[in-house]
Amino acid sequence: MMMNEQISNYIISASDAESMAESKGLTVPQLLPSLVKSAQRLARPPISNFRVGAVGLASDGRIFFGGNIEFPGLPLHHSIHAEQFLITNLAIHGGGPKLLYMAVSAAPCGHCRQFLQELRGVSDTQIVITDQPQENPNYNPVSSILPNPFGPLDLLDQEMPLILEKHDNQLTIKDQPFISENGNLSNGYTELLEKNEEKLKNKALEAARGSHAPYSRCPSGVALMDCEGNVYKGSYMESAAYNPSMMPVQAALVAYMVSGGGGYERIVAAVMVEKEAAMVRQEDTARLLLNNVSPKCELRVVLCI
Repeated sequence: MMMNEQISNYIISASDAESMAESKGLTVPQLLPSLVKSAQRLARPPISNFRVGAVGLASDGRIFFGGNIEFPGLPLHHSIHAEQFLITNLAIHGGGPKLLYMAVSAAPCGHCRQFLQELRGVSDTQIVITDQPQENPNYNPVSSILPNPFGPLDLLDQEMPLILEKHDNQLTIKDQPFISENGNLSNGYTELLEKNEEKLKNKALEAARGSHAPYSRCPSGVALMDCEGNVYKGSYMESAAYNPSMMPVQAALVAYMVSGGGGYERIVAAVMVEKEAAMVRQEDTARLLLNNVSPKCELRVVLCI
Protein backbone atom coordinates (compact mmCIF):
# COMPACT_ATOMS: atom_id res chain seq x y z
CA MET A 1 0.00 0.00 0.00
CA MET A 2 1.57 3.26 -1.11
CA MET A 3 0.60 6.34 0.88
CA ASN A 4 1.96 9.76 1.72
CA GLU A 5 4.85 9.16 4.14
CA GLN A 6 3.99 12.06 6.41
CA ILE A 7 0.45 10.84 7.04
CA SER A 8 0.96 7.18 6.20
CA ASN A 9 -1.04 5.61 9.02
CA TYR A 10 -4.16 7.76 9.13
CA ILE A 11 -5.13 8.60 5.52
CA ILE A 12 -5.35 6.57 2.31
CA SER A 13 -5.45 8.48 -0.97
CA ALA A 14 -8.43 8.04 -3.29
CA SER A 15 -6.34 6.24 -5.91
CA ASP A 16 -4.82 3.86 -3.36
CA ALA A 17 -8.26 3.18 -1.90
CA GLU A 18 -9.59 2.27 -5.35
CA SER A 19 -6.58 0.04 -6.03
CA MET A 20 -6.89 -1.76 -2.69
CA ALA A 21 -10.60 -2.36 -3.19
CA GLU A 22 -10.13 -3.56 -6.78
CA SER A 23 -7.39 -6.01 -5.73
CA LYS A 24 -9.88 -7.64 -3.33
CA GLY A 25 -12.79 -7.59 -5.75
CA LEU A 26 -14.61 -5.03 -3.59
CA THR A 27 -16.01 -1.54 -3.82
CA VAL A 28 -14.36 1.09 -1.61
CA PRO A 29 -17.28 1.08 0.89
CA GLN A 30 -17.01 -2.72 1.09
CA LEU A 31 -13.30 -2.32 1.86
CA LEU A 32 -13.80 -0.15 4.96
CA PRO A 33 -14.73 -2.91 7.46
CA SER A 34 -11.48 -4.75 6.69
CA LEU A 35 -9.51 -1.64 7.73
CA VAL A 36 -11.11 -1.25 11.16
CA LYS A 37 -8.55 -3.44 12.93
CA SER A 38 -5.78 -1.23 11.53
CA ALA A 39 -7.59 1.78 12.98
CA GLN A 40 -7.84 0.04 16.35
CA ARG A 41 -4.07 -0.40 16.39
CA LEU A 42 -3.73 3.40 16.19
CA ALA A 43 -5.73 3.87 19.41
CA ARG A 44 -4.02 4.92 22.66
CA PRO A 45 -6.34 3.85 25.54
CA PRO A 46 -4.05 3.30 28.58
CA ILE A 47 -6.95 3.66 31.06
CA SER A 48 -9.64 1.40 29.62
CA ASN A 49 -7.40 -0.76 27.39
CA PHE A 50 -10.45 -0.86 25.10
CA ARG A 51 -9.37 -0.04 21.57
CA VAL A 52 -11.92 1.58 19.27
CA GLY A 53 -11.26 2.11 15.59
CA ALA A 54 -13.19 4.20 13.07
CA VAL A 55 -12.65 4.38 9.31
CA GLY A 56 -14.48 6.78 7.00
CA LEU A 57 -14.84 7.41 3.27
CA ALA A 58 -14.94 11.15 2.56
CA SER A 59 -16.59 12.85 -0.38
CA ASP A 60 -13.19 13.43 -2.03
CA GLY A 61 -12.61 9.64 -2.18
CA ARG A 62 -9.96 9.43 0.53
CA ILE A 63 -10.20 7.08 3.51
CA PHE A 64 -9.59 8.54 6.97
CA PHE A 65 -8.78 6.70 10.20
CA GLY A 66 -9.45 7.43 13.85
CA GLY A 67 -8.76 5.74 17.18
CA ASN A 68 -9.71 6.53 20.77
CA ILE A 69 -7.16 8.43 22.87
CA GLU A 70 -7.02 8.52 26.70
CA PHE A 71 -4.80 10.54 29.01
CA PRO A 72 -3.93 9.03 32.42
CA GLY A 73 -4.19 11.47 35.31
CA LEU A 74 -6.80 13.65 33.60
CA PRO A 75 -10.60 13.69 33.91
CA LEU A 76 -12.17 11.28 31.45
CA HIS A 77 -13.85 14.04 29.43
CA HIS A 78 -10.38 14.89 28.06
CA SER A 79 -10.49 11.59 26.15
CA ILE A 80 -10.82 11.74 22.38
CA HIS A 81 -13.31 9.26 20.96
CA ALA A 82 -12.45 7.35 17.78
CA GLU A 83 -15.29 8.96 15.83
CA GLN A 84 -14.20 12.43 17.00
CA PHE A 85 -10.64 11.63 15.93
CA LEU A 86 -11.90 10.52 12.51
CA ILE A 87 -13.96 13.69 11.97
CA THR A 88 -11.11 15.92 13.17
CA ASN A 89 -8.66 14.13 10.88
CA LEU A 90 -11.05 14.65 7.96
CA ALA A 91 -11.61 18.33 8.82
CA ILE A 92 -7.89 19.09 9.20
CA HIS A 93 -7.02 17.53 5.85
CA GLY A 94 -9.94 18.86 3.79
CA GLY A 95 -11.66 15.63 2.88
CA GLY A 96 -14.68 17.45 1.51
CA PRO A 97 -18.03 18.50 2.96
CA LYS A 98 -19.46 15.04 3.64
CA LEU A 99 -18.65 11.73 5.27
CA LEU A 100 -20.22 9.15 2.96
CA TYR A 101 -19.48 5.85 4.72
CA MET A 102 -17.96 4.85 8.03
CA ALA A 103 -17.04 1.56 9.68
CA VAL A 104 -16.50 1.34 13.43
CA SER A 105 -15.33 -1.45 15.70
CA ALA A 106 -18.09 -0.90 18.27
CA ALA A 107 -21.43 0.88 18.32
CA PRO A 108 -20.85 4.62 18.73
CA CYS A 109 -21.68 5.92 22.20
CA GLY A 110 -24.27 8.65 22.65
CA HIS A 111 -21.46 11.23 22.85
CA CYS A 112 -20.27 10.32 19.35
CA ARG A 113 -23.74 9.97 17.85
CA GLN A 114 -24.33 13.53 18.99
CA PHE A 115 -21.00 14.84 17.68
CA LEU A 116 -21.77 13.32 14.28
CA GLN A 117 -24.81 15.59 14.04
CA GLU A 118 -22.48 18.51 13.26
CA LEU A 119 -21.88 17.02 9.79
CA ARG A 120 -24.08 18.16 6.89
CA GLY A 121 -26.52 15.41 5.86
CA VAL A 122 -25.12 12.93 8.39
CA SER A 123 -28.47 11.16 8.72
CA ASP A 124 -27.75 9.71 5.27
CA THR A 125 -24.16 8.72 6.06
CA GLN A 126 -23.92 4.94 5.95
CA ILE A 127 -22.43 3.20 8.98
CA VAL A 128 -21.43 -0.40 9.67
CA ILE A 129 -20.51 -1.76 13.12
CA THR A 130 -18.04 -4.58 12.68
CA ASP A 131 -18.38 -6.30 16.08
CA GLN A 132 -22.07 -7.02 15.53
CA PRO A 133 -22.84 -10.76 15.63
CA GLN A 134 -23.33 -11.36 11.92
CA GLU A 135 -21.05 -12.79 9.28
CA ASN A 136 -21.41 -9.92 6.83
CA PRO A 137 -22.46 -6.76 8.72
CA ASN A 138 -24.48 -4.38 6.57
CA TYR A 139 -24.42 -0.61 6.20
CA ASN A 140 -27.31 1.37 7.63
CA PRO A 141 -27.90 5.12 7.72
CA VAL A 142 -26.74 6.99 10.81
CA SER A 143 -30.38 7.92 11.34
CA SER A 144 -30.98 4.27 12.29
CA ILE A 145 -28.80 4.65 15.41
CA LEU A 146 -30.08 8.13 16.33
CA PRO A 147 -33.64 8.28 14.99
CA ASN A 148 -34.77 11.49 16.74
CA PRO A 149 -31.69 13.72 16.71
CA PHE A 150 -31.16 17.14 18.23
CA GLY A 151 -28.60 19.03 16.22
CA PRO A 152 -27.45 22.24 14.57
CA LEU A 153 -30.58 22.70 12.47
CA ASP A 154 -32.55 23.03 15.71
CA LEU A 155 -30.45 26.05 16.67
CA LEU A 156 -28.92 27.54 13.51
CA ASP A 157 -29.89 28.84 10.11
CA GLN A 158 -29.57 26.17 7.43
CA GLU A 159 -26.89 28.26 5.68
CA MET A 160 -24.59 28.24 8.70
CA PRO A 161 -21.42 26.22 7.87
CA LEU A 162 -20.98 22.97 9.76
CA ILE A 163 -17.82 21.16 10.82
CA LEU A 164 -16.54 20.00 7.43
CA GLU A 165 -17.43 23.26 5.67
CA LYS A 166 -15.36 26.41 5.33
CA HIS A 167 -15.41 28.82 8.28
CA ASP A 168 -14.00 32.34 8.31
CA ASN A 169 -14.31 33.81 11.77
CA GLN A 170 -13.29 37.47 11.58
CA LEU A 171 -10.61 37.71 14.27
CA THR A 172 -7.88 40.29 14.76
CA ILE A 173 -4.93 39.87 17.10
CA LYS A 174 -4.67 42.50 19.79
CA ASP A 175 -1.44 44.46 19.90
CA GLN A 176 -0.04 42.91 23.08
CA PRO A 177 2.74 40.69 24.39
CA PHE A 178 2.22 36.96 24.77
CA ILE A 179 0.52 35.83 27.97
CA SER A 180 2.52 32.97 29.48
CA GLU A 181 2.09 31.07 32.72
CA ASN A 182 5.83 31.28 33.18
CA GLY A 183 7.55 33.58 30.77
CA ASN A 184 10.97 32.48 32.04
CA LEU A 185 10.37 28.77 31.50
CA SER A 186 13.54 27.15 30.21
CA ASN A 187 12.83 23.77 28.61
CA GLY A 188 15.93 23.69 26.43
CA TYR A 189 14.04 24.92 23.36
CA THR A 190 13.77 28.64 24.08
CA GLU A 191 15.75 29.61 20.98
CA LEU A 192 13.63 27.32 18.78
CA LEU A 193 10.46 28.80 20.28
CA GLU A 194 11.59 32.38 19.70
CA LYS A 195 12.50 31.52 16.12
CA ASN A 196 9.06 30.03 15.45
CA GLU A 197 6.96 32.32 17.64
CA GLU A 198 5.30 34.21 14.78
CA LYS A 199 4.66 31.01 12.84
CA LEU A 200 2.99 29.46 15.89
CA LYS A 201 0.87 32.55 16.43
CA ASN A 202 -0.20 32.70 12.79
CA LYS A 203 -1.10 29.00 12.68
CA ALA A 204 -3.10 29.30 15.90
CA LEU A 205 -4.91 32.31 14.42
CA GLU A 206 -5.68 30.32 11.26
CA ALA A 207 -7.11 27.55 13.42
CA ALA A 208 -9.24 30.01 15.41
CA ARG A 209 -10.57 31.59 12.23
CA GLY A 210 -11.54 28.10 11.05
CA SER A 211 -13.29 27.14 14.29
CA HIS A 212 -16.81 25.72 14.30
CA ALA A 213 -18.20 27.71 17.22
CA PRO A 214 -21.68 28.84 16.17
CA TYR A 215 -23.30 28.32 19.57
CA SER A 216 -20.92 30.17 21.90
CA ARG A 217 -19.40 32.44 19.24
CA CYS A 218 -16.09 31.92 21.01
CA PRO A 219 -13.72 30.56 18.33
CA SER A 220 -10.27 29.45 19.38
CA GLY A 221 -7.27 27.65 17.96
CA VAL A 222 -4.08 26.00 19.15
CA ALA A 223 -0.74 25.47 17.42
CA LEU A 224 1.75 22.96 18.84
CA MET A 225 5.47 22.81 18.08
CA ASP A 226 7.63 19.72 18.48
CA CYS A 227 11.31 19.59 19.34
CA GLU A 228 12.23 19.74 15.63
CA GLY A 229 10.24 22.91 14.98
CA ASN A 230 7.31 21.24 13.19
CA VAL A 231 3.96 22.94 13.83
CA TYR A 232 0.52 21.32 14.14
CA LYS A 233 -2.72 23.28 14.45
CA GLY A 234 -6.19 22.44 15.75
CA SER A 235 -9.53 24.28 15.76
CA TYR A 236 -12.26 24.32 18.37
CA MET A 237 -15.34 22.36 17.20
CA GLU A 238 -18.62 22.73 19.07
CA SER A 239 -21.61 20.42 19.35
CA ALA A 240 -25.20 21.58 19.56
CA ALA A 241 -25.39 19.58 22.80
CA TYR A 242 -22.26 21.37 24.07
CA ASN A 243 -20.60 18.51 26.02
CA PRO A 244 -19.30 16.53 23.02
CA SER A 245 -17.44 19.62 21.79
CA MET A 246 -13.83 19.12 20.69
CA MET A 247 -11.30 21.37 22.41
CA PRO A 248 -8.73 23.04 20.15
CA VAL A 249 -5.83 21.46 22.06
CA GLN A 250 -7.39 18.03 21.45
CA ALA A 251 -7.70 18.79 17.74
CA ALA A 252 -4.07 19.95 17.62
CA LEU A 253 -3.00 16.68 19.27
CA VAL A 254 -4.90 14.78 16.57
CA ALA A 255 -2.97 16.75 13.92
CA TYR A 256 0.25 15.92 15.74
CA MET A 257 -0.50 12.19 15.84
CA VAL A 258 -1.71 12.01 12.23
CA SER A 259 1.53 13.62 11.07
CA GLY A 260 3.58 11.00 12.91
CA GLY A 261 4.60 13.25 15.78
CA GLY A 262 5.47 10.39 18.15
CA GLY A 263 5.38 10.69 21.93
CA TYR A 264 3.67 13.66 23.54
CA GLU A 265 6.88 14.63 25.35
CA ARG A 266 8.24 15.86 22.00
CA ILE A 267 5.77 18.77 22.14
CA VAL A 268 7.76 21.68 23.55
CA ALA A 269 5.70 24.78 22.82
CA ALA A 270 2.13 25.83 22.15
CA VAL A 271 0.25 28.99 21.28
CA MET A 272 -3.47 29.47 21.84
CA VAL A 273 -5.57 32.17 20.20
CA GLU A 274 -8.96 32.99 21.71
CA LYS A 275 -11.23 35.97 22.20
CA GLU A 276 -10.63 38.44 24.97
CA ALA A 277 -13.19 37.98 27.78
CA ALA A 278 -14.73 35.00 25.99
CA MET A 279 -17.71 33.34 27.65
CA VAL A 280 -16.14 29.98 26.78
CA ARG A 281 -12.43 30.01 27.59
CA GLN A 282 -10.03 27.26 26.55
CA GLU A 283 -6.79 28.40 28.23
CA ASP A 284 -7.06 26.66 31.60
CA THR A 285 -8.13 23.30 30.24
CA ALA A 286 -5.42 23.46 27.56
CA ARG A 287 -2.81 24.09 30.25
CA LEU A 288 -4.12 21.15 32.26
CA LEU A 289 -3.90 18.78 29.31
CA LEU A 290 -0.50 19.95 28.08
CA ASN A 291 1.01 19.99 31.59
CA ASN A 292 -0.05 16.38 31.94
CA VAL A 293 1.14 15.00 28.61
CA SER A 294 4.25 17.15 28.15
CA PRO A 295 5.23 18.99 31.36
CA LYS A 296 8.05 20.93 29.65
CA CYS A 297 5.73 22.40 27.03
CA GLU A 298 5.26 26.15 27.33
CA LEU A 299 1.82 27.48 26.43
CA ARG A 300 1.51 31.10 25.37
CA VAL A 301 -1.86 32.78 24.86
CA VAL A 302 -2.76 35.45 22.33
CA LEU A 303 -6.01 37.35 22.71
CA CYS A 304 -8.03 38.55 19.75
CA ILE A 305 -11.06 40.69 19.07
